[in-house]
Amino acid sequence: MKMDALGRLTLFSSAGASFLCKFEIVGRCSEIRMENLTEKVEKLILDERRLASNVDQFFLIVCGMFVLFMQAGFAFLEAGSVRSKNTTNIIMKNVLDVFIGAISYYAVGYAFAYGESGNPFIGHVHFFATNVKQGFNATLEPHVLTPDEFYATWFFQFVFAATASTIVSGAMAERTEFTTYMVYCIFLTGFVYPIVSHWGWSESGWLVNPPEVLQVQFRDFAGSAIVHITGGTAALIGAIFLGPRIGRFNRDGTINDIPGHSVTVAALGAFILFVGFLAFNGGSQLSISGEGDGATVALAIMNTVLGGSASAITTMLLYKVTDVIRGNDHYWSLIVTMNGALAGMVSMCASCNDLYPWAAVVIGVVAGCAFISWHYFIIAVRIDDPLDAVAVHLGGGLCGILLGPIFAINGLREGVGGIIYGGHYLAFQNFGWNLLGALAIMAWTGTISTILFGTMKLLGILRVSEEVEKRGLDKIKHGEPAYPVKGYHEAEGPAYLKERNGCHNCIEMENGQVSSSNGLEDPPPPEFEEKSSL
Repeated sequence: MKMDALGRLTLFSSAGASFLCKFEIVGRCSEIRMENLTEKVEKLILDERRLASNVDQFFLIVCGMFVLFMQAGFAFLEAGSVRSKNTTNIIMKNVLDVFIGAISYYAVGYAFAYGESGNPFIGHVHFFATNVKQGFNATLEPHVLTPDEFYATWFFQFVFAATASTIVSGAMAERTEFTTYMVYCIFLTGFVYPIVSHWGWSESGWLVNPPEVLQVQFRDFAGSAIVHITGGTAALIGAIFLGPRIGRFNRDGTINDIPGHSVTVAALGAFILFVGFLAFNGGSQLSISGEGDGATVALAIMNTVLGGSASAITTMLLYKVTDVIRGNDHYWSLIVTMNGALAGMVSMCASCNDLYPWAAVVIGVVAGCAFISWHYFIIAVRIDDPLDAVAVHLGGGLCGILLGPIFAINGLREGVGGIIYGGHYLAFQNFGWNLLGALAIMAWTGTISTILFGTMKLLGILRVSEEVEKRGLDKIKHGEPAYPVKGYHEAEGPAYLKERNGCHNCIEMENGQVSSSNGLEDPPPPEFEEKSSL
């Protein structure tokens, strides 16, 4: 059967229409598939961002907990380095560094430090954690942070503020009025330290954003200057105004050693601090999800270990050699070695993320020399620092902030480097800017501390009375002696101690302890000899 022309035309038209219909359906299906694919890609990107944010927050929280645990290290180190009659007092101060510091940093400290938009001197947003969106969704409102931007960051920055505050308690140990210390803690964590951290770590701080013509930037990765020079300077001013402990310096120029009651306890604290410093410096990367973050954190931790080790060995040897040269009794001192290690780790804070390991060793050696120099200088000018806090933190901090620009790998940016590796003129300028920043921090902290401690001294509320100092702060100020005699010999009590120790001129204290008349030493626990003989 033959098909006429009209029939063939009709057939072709039907086929064409069918093809066009199928093509349109395929096109619509492709559009739908592309839309679905785009949605899936966008969802994957959003999920990746959320995961990265959660990982970074978790990183900050974990590192922050280790830094917070450094307060236990400071507490043990300081407790072991003071006499037994002041143990409760010094631990109480370390505890309050956390509790008072948390409230003051929550109220005003964080706002002064990181409240954006601030001016070059101080921030002024987020007082009492305001301007933080109370939900876990993104926001486009100006100056309003989301929880993933605020809470973990607040916690990590708070523990740094608490660290700066606790440095001072060691230099002012065994003779400071308790209420005075609480007032100082509020000022340091709520005002003095936040201003400094705003200068050097906030986006609008004047050390971070100098005039463009200078082409420099303050480089302090984990706080050699911002944390440790601040705390060390305040400790120095506090110790000067407070004066030495009774019996530390004689009128004829001789010096009395006043040892702490437990090297074992002090060593435990030092080991806790060694571990804490790894999180202190490694966590200062502030993130772990970005490209290269893991390598930077690992480098910072490795350099911290090497710098602390080199400083410890240098300090141990120098302390031994200097005593030999001066004709004094010479020993391998554990306390001095531990403090030297801490000074080396402090020196690493400024640039541990941008150093070759050999440079960390060199800086550690210099920090050890600086620690010994500050140790003897403080004694020479008759300043009493029971913990060597000034030598560790101010001495180590100055080494770190000044040597970082010299040994840096990249410096301000790739192609500039440090003075040794790059030799670029900007590296020299950045050394000068770091020096200016360190001097500015010392001037600011020193001025505020002078006003604060000077006012308290004029009012007569800075230092405890001579009687309280001799008898010890634990019982009189806290009613809780760290080593009550009743815990050893409840039946015999102080009279037993006098007879056992052959002490006829001892002071019988309210807390049941017995101290020699000069108030410098505490007798061993009653059963110490029996326990030792076992």
